[in-house]
Amino acid sequence: MAYQPLDFYNIEELLNEEEILIRDTTRKFVDKEVMPIIAEEWEAATFPKSLIQKMAELGILGPFVPAKYGGSEASYTTYGLICQELERGDSGVRSFASVQGSLVMYPIWKFGSEEQKMEYLPKLASGKLIGCFGLTEPDAGSDPRSMITRAHKDGNHWILNGAKMWITNGSMADIAVVWAKDDEGRIRGFVVHKEDKGFSAPEQKHKVSLRASVTSELVFEDVRIPADRELPNTSDLKSPLMCLTSARYGIAWGAVGVLQAVLDEAIRYSQERIMFGKPIASFQLTQQKLAELATDLSNSQLAALRVGRLADEGKMKHYHVSMIKRHNVNAALLGARKVRGMLGANGITLEYQAIRHMCNMESVQTYEGTFEIHTLILGEHLTGISAFSNT
Repeated sequence: MAYQPLDFYNIEELLNEEEILIRDTTRKFVDKEVMPIIAEEWEAATFPKSLIQKMAELGILGPFVPAKYGGSEASYTTYGLICQELERGDSGVRSFASVQGSLVMYPIWKFGSEEQKMEYLPKLASGKLIGCFGLTEPDAGSDPRSMITRAHKDGNHWILNGAKMWITNGSMADIAVVWAKDDEGRIRGFVVHKEDKGFSAPEQKHKVSLRASVTSELVFEDVRIPADRELPNTSDLKSPLMCLTSARYGIAWGAVGVLQAVLDEAIRYSQERIMFGKPIASFQLTQQKLAELATDLSNSQLAALRVGRLADEGKMKHYHVSMIKRHNVNAALLGARKVRGMLGANGITLEYQAIRHMCNMESVQTYEGTFEIHTLILGEHLTGISAFSNT
C-alpha cells in the first residue's frame, strides 16, 4: 500500500498541481531509493552517495534557482515540500540537499558574479559538483560575529587562515562557500576548491546523530585563492544569515516529514501490537499520545505552508522562519521521543524509524540556530530589545 500521511486539515486542497506532482515524485523517490537502505547507512555512519545523481536528475538540488543556472525555478513552497519528503526518509538526506541548495547554490546565486553563477550553479544542480558551507567555528557557533577565520588581501589573491567546524558535506565537497573576516573586520564570502593548497577537510567521527551524513572540519592554512573567487555582492554578516534563513526554512518543512513518519509508525504499531488481549491502540493513554502527535503535525504543516506562501510572495521575514524552525523541530524531536516510548523495547532497534529520527532531531534542534537562539530572535522581534546586545 502506498504511503499516505495524515492530512487532518485537508492541506492537499491548498496545493497546486505542480506542487503535488513534485512532492509525489520526491515521495516515490524516498520510498524506492531511501527507505530500503537508510537504516543500514545510518548504522554504518555512511552517507548514501548513490542518491546524489538520482536527486539531481529529479531536479531537487537547488530547485528555486533560475533555469538559466540549472535550477527549475520552483516555488519556495515546492522546495519546502521536497525537504518534507526527504527528511521523512532521513535528516542526513535532507541535510545534503539543504546544504547544496540553500547554503551553496543560494549564496552563489544571490552574491556571486555572473561568471561565478555560470561556472558553479549548473554543475551543482546536476550533482557534478558537491558543495559545503563554512560559517560555524569551534568557538563561534551561535555567535558567528566572533569568528576568527581571517582573509588577508595580497595583490590579486586572498589568503585564508582559520578553521570551521560541524560542516555538512565537508569531506566530500568539491567546493566550499567560506566566510571570513578581512583586515577591517568585515565578513566576506569566498569559494574555496578542495585542491587549493593548505585546505583540508577531515571528517568528524563518533556521532550518535545524523549518522547518515558527512560532518567535517575545514582547515585553512595560508590558503591562497584568486581574488575572483570572492563573492562580490556580500553585505557583511547579513549575507551568511540570509543563507541560514533559506536553510532554516527547509529544515522546518523537514521536521513535518519526521512527524509524518513517526505518527504513521505509531498508528500502525499500536493497531498491530496486542497487549492484555487487545491492540494497544484501544488504550486511553495511547490514543492521547496519538491525538497529541496528530495535533503537532497538523499545526506544523499549517505554519510551514503559510510561511511558504509568504516566501513565494516575497514577504517572508527571518523571524517567520525562526518561529517555524523552533516550533516544528521541537515538535518533531518530542514526537519522535514519544513514539520511541510507545514502541517499547522495539523502539530501540533500527527495525523501526523512531529512534533514528529521535537521534537525528537532536542535531537538527541544535544546528542552524538552536531552540534557544530562535527563542531570543522572536523575543527581540516582539519587544524590540535584543538579548544579544551588551548595551
